[in-house]
Amino acid sequence: MACRVGRVDRDGYCENCGHAQPRERDHMEQESGPIAAVSDRGLRHHRNEDAFSVACTALPDGAPANVAIVCDGVSSATRPDDASLAASRAAGESLLGALPRGTHPQQAMHDAILAASHAVNALAAEPATALQKAPHQNAPACTLVGAVVTAGLLVVGWVGDSRVYWVPADRTTPPARLTEDDSWAAQMVAAGLMNEAEAYADERAHAITGWLGADAYELEPHTASFKPDRPGVVVVCTDGLWNYAESAQEMAEAVPLDAAVRPLHGARVLVGHALDGGGHDNVTVALLPFPAPPQGAGSA
Repeated sequence: MACRVGRVDRDGYCENCGHAQPRERDHMEQESGPIAAVSDRGLRHHRNEDAFSVACTALPDGAPANVAIVCDGVSSATRPDDASLAASRAAGESLLGALPRGTHPQQAMHDAILAASHAVNALAAEPATALQKAPHQNAPACTLVGAVVTAGLLVVGWVGDSRVYWVPADRTTPPARLTEDDSWAAQMVAAGLMNEAEAYADERAHAITGWLGADAYELEPHTASFKPDRPGVVVVCTDGLWNYAESAQEMAEAVPLDAAVRPLHGARVLVGHALDGGGHDNVTVALLPFPAPPQGAGSA
């Protein structure tokens, strides 16, 4: 039991009793109209290096547009928690500024990823504290994945290995993964050198090949747009979740049937699924119903 009387160091431990202290980002939940997100530290990590941004806005004609950004800090870099928070905020603010002005959602997503990249790069330019001066450490870095949902369009964007899944509400048509990982495993599969099972069983599988950060390779934001022909729910998540529901079918089976109308409950269930599976990583998921409900519509 933490004593709560000692000073808490940067890693979240009490300098008096040595126990980890509860922190605001250990577990976060947010519901914004018909969309919701939940993030949890997990069972093995001493801090939560994930972050998210969810919001509702409107297009110039008044039609609804819902936005979710999920970022996963790169643990081998310095300040991964700061990187994910800066990226999620910058991308979310960029989308909320662009969509009401009439910027096409796919262009807005591309620009939001660039804004997030600039925000993470700026962290590397800040003066280092005594705790951040280890010369072997990399610049702050994170992955990013996001979705914009309107009345008839679903746009996704990403850099890294966080994912977006599409789960039809009627469950009679196949679900789908809408993103392709920037990872060693994905490269091996794309090159035809391994099948997916072999690649993801390798210890190098989750080494990422794309990220946001000052020491990243040339940034290549990925974006794609879809026009689903039926209602469903969009799952935006870090690998802390999809490691426990990797295929689209496995993810669909984990998503509650009422997730489109009870997104916060659905997000809690999915985080619980990862924790029950072992919670080896931070876990973050956002749920967005498609099509975007009219302005003012909330969860049931």
